Amino acid sequence: MRSLLLVLMVLFFASCNDDVTIKPSAKLRLEYPIPAYDIANINCPYNFEKNKMGTVSVKQNCAVNIEYPQMNATLYLTYIPVSGRNLDSLLVDAQKLTYDHNMKAQAIFEQPRVDSLNNVYGMFYAIDGNAATQSQFYVTDSLRHFVQGSLYFNAKPNYDSVFPAVMYLRNDIRHIMETIEWAE
Repeated sequence: MRSLLLVLMVLFFASCNDDVTIKPSAKLRLEYPIPAYDIANINCPYNFEKNKMGTVSVKQNCAVNIEYPQMNATLYLTYIPVSGRNLDSLLVDAQKLTYDHNMKAQAIFEQPRVDSLNNVYGMFYAIDGNAATQSQFYVTDSLRHFVQGSLYFNAKPNYDSVFPAVMYLRNDIRHIMETIEWAE
């Protein structure tokens, strides 16, 4: 009897092993439609083409919010007229606003925009990491108009989770920068 009990105990403890089973990493596959663009028609001193997936709302002083409900994100555009010598301070403020996210960002990449035919000059900032915003930009004609934009998701920053949406919306922001036109 004693030997049977001993054999059962050995079998019991031998069966309790902690073998590690490696599982393939699962990735959420988020797919968005191919973007289709149309003119925003916002009746402001600037205009641009926006993704049909986004909903435009014009606020006071020609500030524009483009909401992307499928991605739970909003692109906030702020319009500021250039007057006197405030262009330098507007450029410094736009850069400071971007680099304030440096504490949480893993990297910030700058991509300049120069379109001398349409008088559009600016900078696109791609912010990687768990910062509050993943993309910011500004464009100006250097004389009368200045538009600044910031992309925010309505969720706690988790770069890995929002990465597909970030990449999709970065292309939308670049398209806005490429199609912006100033009212004369």
